[in-house]
Parts: sequence; structure tokens; C-alpha cells
Amino acid sequence: MEDAVAYFTLVDKNRSRIATYFPTTVTSTKSIDDTAALIHLKIRKAEKEEAFTFLITEKENILGVIFLKEIDWNIPKCELGFFIDRDHEGKGIITGCLNLIVRYCFDELKMQKIFMRIPVDNTASRRVAEKNGFRQEGILKNDFKIDTGELIDVVYYGLVGSNI
Repeated sequence: MEDAVAYFTLVDKNRSRIATYFPTTVTSTKSIDDTAALIHLKIRKAEKEEAFTFLITEKENILGVIFLKEIDWNIPKCELGFFIDRDHEGKGIITGCLNLIVRYCFDELKMQKIFMRIPVDNTASRRVAEKNGFRQEGILKNDFKIDTGELIDVVYYGLVGSNI
């Protein structure tokens, strides 16, 4: 809960550029109080092992976020999503941190598969996925609703534990 101000600051600073692909995060962080409520919800989900949120920090600043969501313990598999502050893009921070989270998913959580759904036109995020060993498995048509309500195509990337 002590991260509410820093998390709000990260989202607020990047609000216009992440709104399209992270509409729930953006609409849930309109104020510090909203952000604290969102963090409380994320803590509850983590306690129930329904979803996990990892903050990328430098001192008291939050530089980015990695989301582990859509967990299916029957398989077991999960989806990863991420964003980073615009001032820290292109420095390899997300690539390195994602590598750590992938290892955590396979080694600690015993996932068999991790997947990402990345908008077709998001070449930077697609490169991050590929640098971490994810392979394109296909394109899902009209699979994600962006902030305007429009449905967009996403590239489905997968990584199986035996492939790392």
C-alpha cells in the first residue's frame, strides 16, 4: 500500500500512451485513493494466487510493471503483460526483468506455459517477447478491446517450460 503514490505517478505520467492497451489500469488509477484501492485488490488476488503484479523499482520510483494474469492452475499456464515508463524505454530494463519473471513462473510457480497477447502494431513489445524466447503461435483476430471499445488483433506468443 505504501506504493500507491509512486504507482499513481507512473500511470499518470504515462496515462495517454498506455490507455489503449491498459484501459483497466488507467481507469482504476484516477486518484491516489483509486490507486490504493487497486493495489488492495491486487494484493487480494495475489493472496488467492489469481494474479500477481511485479513492480520494477529504482529507489522510491516505480519504472514499470509486469502483470502475471489469466492464471489457469489446471494446465498450469499464465499470461504476462507489461509496461515501462517512457523515460526508461529501450534500455533493456523490461527485457531483463521479464527474464526473471519467466524463470520465477517456471521454477517457483511450476507453470508449463506462459503466453502473451501483444497488439500486432506494438513492435517494441513483440521484440521484448522474442528476446525472452517467446515464439509467435498465431494472430488472434478481434481478441482485445482497447480503450475506445474497438476490437484489435493480437499476436499470440507462447513459451513452454522445456524451451527455456
